[in-house]
Amino acid sequence: MQFKDYYEVFGVPRTATQDEIKSAYRKLARKFHPDVSKESDAEARFKEIGEAYEVLKDPEKRAAYDQMGSQWKDGQDFRPPPNWDQGFEFRGADFGGADHSDFFEALFGRRAHGSGARQSRAGAQGEDHHAKIEIDLQDAYRGAQRSLGLRAPAVDATGHVVLRERHIEVTIPKGVRQGQHLRLAGQGTPGFDGGPAGDLYLEIVFRPDARFRVEGRDVYTALSLAPWEAALGATVSVTTPDGGVALKVPAGSAAGRKLRLKAKGIPGREPGDLYAEIAIVIPPADTPEAVAAYQAFASAFTFKPRAESGGPS
Repeated sequence: MQFKDYYEVFGVPRTATQDEIKSAYRKLARKFHPDVSKESDAEARFKEIGEAYEVLKDPEKRAAYDQMGSQWKDGQDFRPPPNWDQGFEFRGADFGGADHSDFFEALFGRRAHGSGARQSRAGAQGEDHHAKIEIDLQDAYRGAQRSLGLRAPAVDATGHVVLRERHIEVTIPKGVRQGQHLRLAGQGTPGFDGGPAGDLYLEIVFRPDARFRVEGRDVYTALSLAPWEAALGATVSVTTPDGGVALKVPAGSAAGRKLRLKAKGIPGREPGDLYAEIAIVIPPADTPEAVAAYQAFASAFTFKPRAESGGPS
């Protein structure tokens, strides 16, 4: 996927005001409209101009796009950083659905949960907001109370997009899952004509932790064993997001085997399991004593590790 420099499409600096962006869009849209333009690439350019304007005219999408900085160049290979939009507060419904580029869809498609402004008997209800927040995996095991900062874009008196931050107190329920949405009633846009405020939906993502991998409610962790522990069996301590537990390793365990700790995954009505994936760590032969031990080890066995593959013994 290639990065798209929407400012370059319009030939304006990243500091351009909203009015300057609107003016550039109108000029280029007239020039490349397929019904009037004689340019051979008019249809493609018109589509590109429309997509760029959809992002830059919207303070929310523009602020999120701008945070990736100016180090990316148009046409450069690009992959969005994980959770690149964490902490940004958006309004309304899904941005996807139109004929957008892969770049646009990677950043803004399939985003929202909830709806925009709604009607009620008391008046117009305010728009729902949504944001993505990172929590520690441990929070899903135990529940937590967190103070979170959310950034909401707005246009200032000079026509520039600025970020305004607000802090909210959030109760993270025990057993929350990756991708689950938490609803905070009345934390969206205020209502109109006496209508109620919209809601805020927080999408949960787990902060990366090199020790664990999450699949649904199941959690996976690597378990390093010495060769003798794998061969003879052992009782070892395994770190879980909820603390250490003792695990019995059966004799004859091979690398790649998964040992199941029932109900030690993410809690819930049907809790997940935790799987310890065995990796066998070979100690180095870096002392005369270690070399002698390996030589004695080799002499004690008639084991041929390549026999099953048909290779030489």
